[in-house]
Amino acid sequence: MLDAGRLAVLVEIAHAGSIAGAAERLSFTPSAVSQQLSKLERDLGCQLVQRHPRGVRLTPIGRMLVTHAETVVGELRTAEQSVRAMLGEAPAPLALGTFASAGQSLVPQALAGFRRNHPSVALRLLDLEPPDGYGLVSSADLDLLITHRYPGVPLPDPRGLQRRLLASDPLRLVLPASHPKARGGRLTLDRLSGDEWISGSSGVPNRVCLEQLARSAGIGLHVAFETKDYQVTLALIEAGLGIALVPATVLRQVSSPRLAVRDLHGSRPARDIYLVHHKRPAALVAEMIAELRGAADAIRGGAAGRPGSAG
Repeated sequence: MLDAGRLAVLVEIAHAGSIAGAAERLSFTPSAVSQQLSKLERDLGCQLVQRHPRGVRLTPIGRMLVTHAETVVGELRTAEQSVRAMLGEAPAPLALGTFASAGQSLVPQALAGFRRNHPSVALRLLDLEPPDGYGLVSSADLDLLITHRYPGVPLPDPRGLQRRLLASDPLRLVLPASHPKARGGRLTLDRLSGDEWISGSSGVPNRVCLEQLARSAGIGLHVAFETKDYQVTLALIEAGLGIALVPATVLRQVSSPRLAVRDLHGSRPARDIYLVHHKRPAALVAEMIAELRGAADAIRGGAAGRPGSAG
């Protein structure tokens, strides 16, 4: 039978991306981590990682084993937490992972509400770009993950976790206020075929979505500026350098007379926001889920930020 402690070391190596990083996370020496890894490889009779100058890379067998090891480690950590709770010990920190725009729009209200009810529970927040983070939930490094999926992008394997839809976040067209199509009339994607777009680089979810919409409309696409940061995107639009699809939750916090926001007629793309957690979430995790749902409901119920908007 495989040693659970050595599996935990492999999980930390995978998450850290290096022997040194795993050693720091585990408060071990790098040589001790290397020894545990070597023993696990000897137990299995195969190589699990390949070393390179910037760290390590998992072999195909290593990647497969990590998916199982994360679940094993997560179950052991959850069991330990349950025992400590029954013994009346203080709860472990509650750890959340989120992507940047949800961290701005949804998370602050949810964390504030949770802290009012549980002032003694330490909170930890980790910035993660989807689809990263599923393995961290499996291994119980994270209690809860907030992630998203854009149209045209497949959902990752939930790996035995529970994935629930939290909200659908409409993508709205943002143009410079001086743009000829900033006002009036129905606006379809084919009427924008000559415009310069701002989006993520090839393979980034919002770029995949934009390219799929362009194919459906039968138009070519000229992405002049590549950035995955929506604040940079909006600054470029304000400067008159292009147009972009931007989530409504991002626009909710924006007010600028130099921006116009439109809906695309005949197409209402939206990114779906999900919560990912273990199938039997602890009571505190369930409370955090309720706070996040309340924050999402408040955003839906309020007026979305529509600087210089037109229908």
